[in-house]
Amino acid sequence: MDQFTINLLFVGASFALYIGIAIWARAGSTSEFYAAGRGVHPVTNGMATAADWMSAASFISMAGLIAFVGYDNSTFLMGWTGGYVLLALLLAPYLRKFGKFTVSEFIGDRFYSPTARLVAVICLIVASVTYVIGQMTGVGVAFGRFLEVSNTTGLLIGAVVVFAYAVFGGMKGVTYTQVAQYCVLILAYTIPAIFISLQLTGNPIPALGLFGDHSASGEPLLAKLDQIVRELGFGEYTAHNGDTFNMVLFTLSLMIGTAGLPHVIMRFFTVPKVSDARWSAGWALVFIALLYLTAPAVGAMARLNITEQFWPNGASGEPVSLETIESDPAYDWMQTWQQTGLLGWEDKNGDGRIAYFNDGNADAKAAMEAAGWGSANELTNFNRDILVLANPEIANLPGWVIGLVAAGGLAAALSTAAGLLLAISSAVSHDLLKGQLTPNMSEKGELMSARVAMAIAIAVATYLGLNPPGFAAQTVALAFGLAAASIFPALMMGIFTKVNNKGAVAGMISGLVVTLIYIFLHKGWFFIPDTNSFTDADPLLGTIKSTSFGAVGAAINFAVAFTVSKMSAPIPREIEELVESVRIPRGAGAAQDH
Repeated sequence: MDQFTINLLFVGASFALYIGIAIWARAGSTSEFYAAGRGVHPVTNGMATAADWMSAASFISMAGLIAFVGYDNSTFLMGWTGGYVLLALLLAPYLRKFGKFTVSEFIGDRFYSPTARLVAVICLIVASVTYVIGQMTGVGVAFGRFLEVSNTTGLLIGAVVVFAYAVFGGMKGVTYTQVAQYCVLILAYTIPAIFISLQLTGNPIPALGLFGDHSASGEPLLAKLDQIVRELGFGEYTAHNGDTFNMVLFTLSLMIGTAGLPHVIMRFFTVPKVSDARWSAGWALVFIALLYLTAPAVGAMARLNITEQFWPNGASGEPVSLETIESDPAYDWMQTWQQTGLLGWEDKNGDGRIAYFNDGNADAKAAMEAAGWGSANELTNFNRDILVLANPEIANLPGWVIGLVAAGGLAAALSTAAGLLLAISSAVSHDLLKGQLTPNMSEKGELMSARVAMAIAIAVATYLGLNPPGFAAQTVALAFGLAAASIFPALMMGIFTKVNNKGAVAGMISGLVVTLIYIFLHKGWFFIPDTNSFTDADPLLGTIKSTSFGAVGAAINFAVAFTVSKMSAPIPREIEELVESVRIPRGAGAAQDH
């Protein structure tokens, strides 16, 4: 059986399972559509949250970014897991006790202002759409490879599939589909990692194998990797090569962005009791840790495997020949990925070999020229997003493992895309239309408008996914910055302070606008290529990159909100009592609906 057929079998079987679950758990009411009827067990919810959370950025893109940068990109791991601790301690139980369906509804009620609710809806839609672009990028990469079509065609096929099961199931369908998707994606991530760890270190636990010895050379694996990348002119894998201030801001942006992401917070409205919200966050962290403890090992081992394929006898030997790439089955993965347009190479000096090195490093360039391999890197394109999906092929693993990874990569991208689209649709139908523009809308009309909003969001995300502002994880990091600058401060001030409606609105608008402008100045206006004035290599403010600006935006939000609040009328007595009742337990385990 050829690899294409195996891929189709695995992907087809997993899709049949997801769509079957979505039909079985089809939402019949708005309570089931938005909050799964509030009847989800904490362990089930924790698993669904983990699938919702572990998007294309975590599954497809993060290990690739760690592989090609090393230690400095461990910020993704620290920020995304640290954010869950903040969420579990500071937000989830209080928001569940408040007892509403959406984040915007909480902000509107707490700040006693339709304007605050409207601004929250806008912040939520901007952050969520940016996030969906990252997911659709991942969907395009995964479908493109495994259906052996171009990246663009893969993206369009993925958009149709997302639409099919997100629109019909609502939160009830999405919750149980995501439990199935978690099981698929965690098996798809860990099984190849176990195989590769055994191949390279003899240790079946990848996280331990990472710090073990390389079987072939007897050296520590990380020391071996450091040596070979240094010889090729790249920064040491385990060294800190970037700017520390930007690194701290980036980690903080990811942490508070995590705690402010609407599609994750919505999951905590689906459990029966307040205590279950905290347990859900705890279980989610356990399920997420299974993947996040494996990711650094996947990144490091893949980088070593790739480098050794291009330099079979080490950096002091000869680079791989074009004849080997075209005839050796171990290099078949290169031909396959070249079809997607995400991998490319060129024999620039006509010596029949492909030399992969950092031609931006003068010493490495001089050494390669002296050895006769030319002065230019001949691996012209290696999209970071392909690394995890190509990993089993690079390591020459069995066909069924490659098929499983195909299903896992799609599960990761589609589960998060569905959660985000649900957050967008509920913001439009429940908060914007029902909450403000047409309060007398029937439940049937509300469900229909939610589905129409979802369809429009998919269309916009698909269009922007064709020209994304970065790799999947980098695009997602921008979404976290926007959530950090706008939604997180409003939720924190709503629960723990007595900031009034004018302060909250001014804070959210200033945080969102300043952060958006900073991102557009670096990534192009509305992410249109070549309209940027600065780059992340040479940012506007010192060393602060666009992906790290969310923490600065959050500080501006807090500062503006407190200043405006001090200058205007205090909050009404009944709102003060509401804040106290949400924050202070009064012997009631079940959520109180205000």
